[in-house]
Amino acid sequence: MIAAARCYDRAVRGSGVAVACLLGWGALAGCGGKPAPADPISAGPAPGVLRLEEIGRFNRPSFVTQAGDARLFVTEIPGRIAVLANGKVLAEPFLDIVERVSSGGERGLLSVAFHPRYRENGLFFVNYTNRKGDTEIARFRVSEKDPNRADPASGVLLLSIQQPYSNHNGGQLEFGPDGYLYIGMGDGGSANDPHCNGQRPGGLLGKMLRVDVDSGADRPPYYGIPPDNPFRGPGDPPDEVWAVGLRNPWRFSFDRQTGDLWIGDVGQNRIEEVDFVAHGQGAGANFGWNVKEGSECFSRACSQEPCRSGRFVDPVAEYSHDAGDCSITGGYVYRGSLAPELAGWYVYGDFCTGRLWRTRSLGGRWLTETLPITARSVSSFGEDAAGELYVAVLNDRVYRFTSR
Repeated sequence: MIAAARCYDRAVRGSGVAVACLLGWGALAGCGGKPAPADPISAGPAPGVLRLEEIGRFNRPSFVTQAGDARLFVTEIPGRIAVLANGKVLAEPFLDIVERVSSGGERGLLSVAFHPRYRENGLFFVNYTNRKGDTEIARFRVSEKDPNRADPASGVLLLSIQQPYSNHNGGQLEFGPDGYLYIGMGDGGSANDPHCNGQRPGGLLGKMLRVDVDSGADRPPYYGIPPDNPFRGPGDPPDEVWAVGLRNPWRFSFDRQTGDLWIGDVGQNRIEEVDFVAHGQGAGANFGWNVKEGSECFSRACSQEPCRSGRFVDPVAEYSHDAGDCSITGGYVYRGSLAPELAGWYVYGDFCTGRLWRTRSLGGRWLTETLPITARSVSSFGEDAAGELYVAVLNDRVYRFTSR
């Protein structure tokens, strides 16, 4: 997300007033109106020292991913997907759906996920906010003539989810190790979850969704419900829901080696949290919002369940806003080779300060360490086919982690 979007969120959740901070996706400004530095990266320049290496420039990048080969695909907020191939950004976008996308605040083209059998079927999925400001999940197919271009006419809509406010759209799509598509949905926005979407059984907001894109793929709604989805059947929550109690899971990921799920859930006034679910677990989990913010009790407005009841999944790592941090951007467990000191660690950062951390379980306890580099206005992390780690920042640049 951009500074304006995060500033809007802070204004709403703090004072209840959102004014000049809502500047649009192109405004690289802090809440005080001061422009962000031209280059938000600080890192040691010498080989052998962990650093960030620029690999390309894009138009407000929101997500970085791969399709099983050497290329990188970068979603751009206005509604395009750019391709980085052989070290160069291709002149023509992979996909251009600008006419469908509303970009501003926390809206835009937010992520893309390639089908696990993309090389066979050419299918991929995008998450964006439409012209009305609602979330849409759509499927497209690559062009038969050019592997670096998608067929814009192939698009079909899987889900359209009404958004009551302009913030907390979630935005992440990710295929799990089970082959199903996971969709992170925020609580609908404003502040304090006024509609109780995190804990309310009905609706898709404040939830993690899981759908089977191979079932019923030839007819609307172009997906099916996995047979082991925890709420499948009559009544609420809807069949698509896999877990509940999320505020704004802007970025989540699966460890490519273990299949574990990591969620960076953006906090309200005080606490940013990292949630962890071991592979094969988590169906029906309740991550606590808005009964809890992080590990702390927050509100009784939406549930009478005691916050210390043990029903809620507590984060494995969290940090406060006391040092100027404001909004977590979730990352990935590093499985590459260019930065061996990160091997097996979950890497993530804060949007406002640019501080980066690594977290992992060691000896039965969770350990978190601050990294010696920063990346301000980080919109997303990403990984390539080899497991190398990237970070996108809203000065239109994408960097790769390396110490080689």
